[in-house]
Amino acid sequence: MAQQYNNPNAQNIKKRYAVLVFIKGSTAPLVLYVKEPQAFYDELISLIQSQKVVLVQKETEGPIKHVAFISNQISAVAIQEEQYI
Repeated sequence: MAQQYNNPNAQNIKKRYAVLVFIKGSTAPLVLYVKEPQAFYDELISLIQSQKVVLVQKETEGPIKHVAFISNQISAVAIQEEQYI
């Protein structure tokens, strides 16, 4: 059974990407599934670098449907690749 997950040629394994947003004071990141994860990641990076404080609102495709947070509360962001069947 373990071989089916280690086989890179398996036809039924798909990849999806999530943007992880770490909020100051929170123990777990927000795991956000969006249509263009790299573009959203780049947008968040530019907001972190900016001195301007803005409200970030996003409609997502995963279990979290809508999210809003203030840009100056972001401590880190990441893109996570997930494999699923």
